[in-house]
Amino acid sequence: MRIMMLAQFYWPVIGGEERLVQDLSIELVKRGHEVAVVTLWHEGLSEFELDRGVRVYRIRGLAQRARWLYTEPGRRHATPWPDPEVLRSMRWVIGREQPQIVHAHNWLVYSFLPLKRWSRARLVMTLHDYSLVCAQKRLVRKGTPCSGPGFAKCLTCASDHYGAVKGIPVTLSNWMMGAVERKAVDMYLPVSKAVAIKNSLIGSHLPFQVIQNFIPADTVEEATDGTDSYLAQLPKEDYLLFVGDLSRDKGIEVLFRAYEQLVKPPPLVLIGRRCADTPVDFPQNVMWLNSWPHQAVLEAWKRSSIGLIPSVVPETFGIVVLEAMMAGRPVIASRTGGLPDIVVDGETGFLVPTDDSAALQQALERLLADPQLRGRMGQAGKQMVAKFQANTVVPLVEQVYETILAQGSRSGTTGHSKESYSNAEA
Repeated sequence: MRIMMLAQFYWPVIGGEERLVQDLSIELVKRGHEVAVVTLWHEGLSEFELDRGVRVYRIRGLAQRARWLYTEPGRRHATPWPDPEVLRSMRWVIGREQPQIVHAHNWLVYSFLPLKRWSRARLVMTLHDYSLVCAQKRLVRKGTPCSGPGFAKCLTCASDHYGAVKGIPVTLSNWMMGAVERKAVDMYLPVSKAVAIKNSLIGSHLPFQVIQNFIPADTVEEATDGTDSYLAQLPKEDYLLFVGDLSRDKGIEVLFRAYEQLVKPPPLVLIGRRCADTPVDFPQNVMWLNSWPHQAVLEAWKRSSIGLIPSVVPETFGIVVLEAMMAGRPVIASRTGGLPDIVVDGETGFLVPTDDSAALQQALERLLADPQLRGRMGQAGKQMVAKFQANTVVPLVEQVYETILAQGSRSGTTGHSKESYSNAEA
C-alpha cells in the first residue's frame, strides 16, 4: 500500500505522539509498504529526507511564519483550520506520492480535508488526545478534568489556555472543522477506551476502532552507545523514577507531597522538562535530570525500582508505562484516562485515585517494604508488554487500511458506521 502520514511534528521534534508516528511509519516500511510523512518545517531541518525508508516532507505554513503566535518557537503547531500554504504544498506531495491511505494524527488533517475528494485517498485519523471535543485537547478545565464541552464554557476555557486573542478563533474553528472531519474520516483510531468515550465516539455512529500505542520491535535490542554520560548521573542505589513534563497535569505536586511523607525513602529521580507550573522547590533527595535521549531513558528504567505516573488529568494512553513495564518495573499510576488499560491493579502495579497523595504514599510504602512483590509485579508487567509490541499492533492498523480500501470512502456519503474495539479489550 501507499500510505501518507500527516503529523505536525516529526523527529527530531519529538514527543510521545511523534515517536508513535515515526515508529509506525518505519514498521510499515519494514512490512513492505511505501510510506511518506508530511510534517511542518522548522529551522535547521531538511525539507526532504529519508528516515529508514520513510520519505519525510517538511512543508511550510503561513501560520508558522507568525512566530509571535507560539510560546515554543521549536514547536509551531498546526492550526485548527486549513492553512493555504500548507494545503498547496500538501497537494504537491499528494500528486507525487499518490497515497491510497492518508493517516492523520492531529490538526494537520484540516489542511487535507479540502483535498480528500481530489486525492481519492481513504482517511484514517488516530486520536491521541481529546481534540474532537476540546480545543485545548486535554479535556481539563481550571486544573481539573472537564465534564464535557459547552459553548460558553469552552470559549472561556480556551481563552484562559491560549489567551483571548487566540482562544476564541481556535475554539470556533475546531468546532466547525471538526464537523467537516467527522463526515470525511473513514476510520477513527482512538488510542484507548477513555479517548473513545471522552471524544463521544461511542453511540455516535462514527466508525472507530480502539488500537493502542505500541513498543517497536527493536527497542529492546537498541544499542546503548552514547548513554554512559547520562547514566553516570543516576544514583548508585535503588531509586524511584518519574519520566515526563514536571507539570501539575502530570501530578508532580502530588508526587512531591507523597514523597515528603515517606520515612527514609530512596532517591526520587525526575527526567523531563520544567514547565511554567513546576514547583520552585523540590523535596530533599529529589534529583532532576532534564530531558534525556530516549535510549538513555530506557536504560534508566532498567536501573530504577518503581515507576511513578501520578497524573491528575485523563491521560490518553501512557507509553511511559509500557517502557517501565518493559524494563520489569512495577508501576504506580493514577486511575484516570487510558492508564487503567495498561496497569492491572494489584498485578503489574497499583492504581491510585487522582490527586491523592496519601493513597500514592501508601502504595509506595507497600512496594518499598516488599521486594518480592516488586519482583512479581515487574515480571507480570514484562509479560503484559507483549500485547503492546509492533508485531501485535501494526497488523491491526494494516487490517484497518485494507478494510476501508475495500469498503470505499465515506466522503460525501452518510452510510451506517461501524464501531468496534480491538486490542484494548484485553
